[in-house]
Amino acid sequence: MSSPVRIELPVSRETLALLAVGDEVRLWGPVYTARDAGHERLLAALAQAGELPHELAGHTLFYAGPTPAVDNYPAGSVGPTTARRMDAATPALLRAGVVAAIGKGARTPVARAAFAETGSVYFAAVGGAAALLGAHVIAAKPVAWPDLGTEALVRMTLADFPAFVAIDTTGADLYELGPAEWLAESGGAL
Repeated sequence: MSSPVRIELPVSRETLALLAVGDEVRLWGPVYTARDAGHERLLAALAQAGELPHELAGHTLFYAGPTPAVDNYPAGSVGPTTARRMDAATPALLRAGVVAAIGKGARTPVARAAFAETGSVYFAAVGGAAALLGAHVIAAKPVAWPDLGTEALVRMTLADFPAFVAIDTTGADLYELGPAEWLAESGGAL
């Protein structure tokens, strides 16, 4: 088994093109958190200004709602939320300049096509490990929409954050390929 690939954020689409579905990665650098309500506001701001707000172009969106700082950590728990809920907004945000997203779970065909069309990547993080993942956050600063509470837009800096390439720049999808590979290897037995 190969070592995880270190990805420095923000990351270029040229670097993302070197990744393949299933690659294990470690993410280092800034990401912006956005969930359902944040996506609604991002789309409204994009429609109004014609560009992404808050210097999001070239950055990664993390579908998460970090809890407030705890002890010596800048954020408490910070686990990925179900990415499919953001799929209606994904094509517009990728076309406007977001280069990658982090979440959990499978995406719709529309979102998968948008990742391929724009040369972007979807990273999957393990759900149910929010406290552990929070230990990989070394800075967190609210950027916009504090009225949304944990759904506010937050710039977080990650250090050695574990994830997998779930959709690569060609549109290959781990959530489709993984089960098909498992069935082929098991002779089709469940």
